[in-house]
Amino acid sequence: MMKLKGKELLLIDKMKKNSYIFLFILLVSCTSNTIFEKPKDLIPKDTMSLLLQEMIISTSAKFIKNKNNQKNINYMPFVYERFKIDSTRFESSNYYYMSTIDLYQEILEKAKASINAQQDVLKKAKKQLDSIKKDSIQLTLGRLKKGDSLKIIKNLKKLELPKR
Repeated sequence: MMKLKGKELLLIDKMKKNSYIFLFILLVSCTSNTIFEKPKDLIPKDTMSLLLQEMIISTSAKFIKNKNNQKNINYMPFVYERFKIDSTRFESSNYYYMSTIDLYQEILEKAKASINAQQDVLKKAKKQLDSIKKDSIQLTLGRLKKGDSLKIIKNLKKLELPKR
């Protein structure tokens, strides 16, 4: 190896310092907090929360059979139609709200709370319907046990559908 002289050592030292400064500037510039410009047709916060809530429900319903026994139906156009917006307006508003994390988190929490409240109401209603069904079945079985077996057979024959 060659021995380096004083000026060459100083030059290498300076290059190391410059490379450290350059690396630091590069790292600092990569962590930008970009906030997109507010779109002209921005969807309001409360409407955006309702919209996201409906979108979550519609994407969840995609894999459940509807009343016509159909699956894999895209319900998103219905959501856009209900709120009278198009996908580009939603996309621009969504990008803006995503760039302001605090607002977006607030919107998402509001939508989540609303979905949870709806879920609780539906669970209570289902539980109530199940208890009504159970009570009516028990009542019917109680009547059948008390009744005359010949009357029960006659009633069952009346309920049978006519043969084709």
